Amino acid sequence: MHTTRSMSALAVAVSLLLLLAARCHGYQYNATQGPLVTAVIVFGDSIVDPGNNNGLLTLIKANHPPYGKDFFNHEATGRYSNGLIPTDLIAQGLGVKQLLPAYLGVDHSPEDLLTGVSFASGATGFDPLTPVVVSVISLEQQLSYFDEYRGKLVDIVGEEETEKIIEGSLFVVCAGTDDVANTYFTTPFRSVEYDIPSYVDLLVSGAEAFLRKVSSKGARKIGFVGMPPVGCVPSQRTVGGGLRRECEPKRNQAAQLYNARIQDMIGGLNEEPSFTTLVVYMDIYRILDDLMERGQRYGFTETTKGCCGTGMIEVTGLCDSRFVSVCDDVSQHVFFDSYHPTEQAYRIIVNDIFDNYIQVIM
Repeated sequence: MHTTRSMSALAVAVSLLLLLAARCHGYQYNATQGPLVTAVIVFGDSIVDPGNNNGLLTLIKANHPPYGKDFFNHEATGRYSNGLIPTDLIAQGLGVKQLLPAYLGVDHSPEDLLTGVSFASGATGFDPLTPVVVSVISLEQQLSYFDEYRGKLVDIVGEEETEKIIEGSLFVVCAGTDDVANTYFTTPFRSVEYDIPSYVDLLVSGAEAFLRKVSSKGARKIGFVGMPPVGCVPSQRTVGGGLRRECEPKRNQAAQLYNARIQDMIGGLNEEPSFTTLVVYMDIYRILDDLMERGQRYGFTETTKGCCGTGMIEVTGLCDSRFVSVCDDVSQHVFFDSYHPTEQAYRIIVNDIFDNYIQVIM
């Protein structure tokens, strides 16, 4: 057991009590309880991108209505949902801050930088080809931005304090879905070269290399988000599920294989004596599958279509209030567009993450 992972019984008890307090407050930011981590720092794709794609020459953007229709001031910030996204809710639940901002295109205050940012870019992935196809930020470039960000922390508080902030941060890594849904099953570039198991191996190798690099930059606590049931996402039902828009099994099989191999890889990393970072796998397949299969238990009446337009294919540029309408009651929908959940669904998913994984990282 690494010394960086050990905690006294008292510290564990205090952490769990604070987590319980966060849950009782419904993940509303509570500055008086004190943060459980120094900062939240995020790498990944559109699930955790609060607007880094806004300034890019790409079609993968959410900085236009109806995105953000239930956000503060109904502002479309670039978050791919009607409101908050998971990393906002995680930052709130940990008592860090109310919103986790994008790194790019934002005039940050020193406090914003000290408590964390997201480098995530919608539609990126672990396959190096994935960000190239849609002209978004690669994970390698996200690491370069982190180096730049770290330099800004040093300018604000000095090297010693910066090291403490990085070591005390929760890092979140969320990617892989776009590799499967877009690069492998939508474009011809990879499916002619790889079968599903070998492509999954490519992704897992990329994920392992990325985790090692994040660890080498000082991260000591990483939450790694697994892949959802890709074949049941509305757009994937539409393009691969036939006339009845059923869940497409090959995409789900790829996600399940990926999740199994990712967990094996993470287990191996955590057992390496020289690997000084704790990586915790966060399963979202199970909870999202339950939301879609038994949505009424959670208050949802529509689980197979998004709220935007027809709900079957509209996402990013196609989900635009100038061209399509939006449903009357977003709260009844698991998905906002054909790919991304609603804030209400995200809250349930983050509740599950806190219930099952956050206390392990703490």
